[in-house]
Amino acid sequence: MPMQRRLPKRGFNPLTRKLYALVNLGQLDIFEAGSSVDIEALLKSGLISRVQDGVKVLATGELTKALTVKAHKFSASAKEKIVAAGGTVEEI
Repeated sequence: MPMQRRLPKRGFNPLTRKLYALVNLGQLDIFEAGSSVDIEALLKSGLISRVQDGVKVLATGELTKALTVKAHKFSASAKEKIVAAGGTVEEI
């Protein structure tokens, strides 16, 4: 039996895959209105435990305060919700 048939098939894992720490908009409501939410603030508040390849903000939940959010990536609907709440979006 050839070697390639004896070994188990494991699939493909891309070497360039990036792992982002995920934050939902509903979790950002713990910050005060008008404050700046960056990576240090997220780590200090315990919303993320570590920054892997960056931080991505997702649109799950509602944001009721105007915040300045600084992260590596944003979903399109998260950008819309942050701007609609009166906040600003800054990509690092």
